[in-house]
Amino acid sequence: MQLLILKYLSTAAIVVIVSELAKRSDRLGALIASLPFVTLLVLFWMYFEHQPQEKIANHAWYTFWYVIPSLPMFFIFPFLLPKFGFWFSMLSCIAITLFSFTLLIYITGKFGIELI
Repeated sequence: MQLLILKYLSTAAIVVIVSELAKRSDRLGALIASLPFVTLLVLFWMYFEHQPQEKIANHAWYTFWYVIPSLPMFFIFPFLLPKFGFWFSMLSCIAITLFSFTLLIYITGKFGIELI
């Protein structure tokens, strides 16, 4: 139970720190947010909890592929936001990400890479 509480607190602390940094500096906040802290934490916790190396490696492998369809969102959101507001921009970016994810699954499937 203590380990679970530690996991929650450390993960929450990173989110709070990044959001506070982003308030003070757009660039620094974005730089810190772009680092794969969550993935590194997950890999650390999996290792610490004695998960098999294959499971840890698979997590890193799939994370690589799942990041790709989220990239268009980060490019398009800044252009949509001033024209359409937060909620429309966010919903549009979610739709774009879902479409990108579907497209990636289709394309990688043609090369024998099964993501789902």
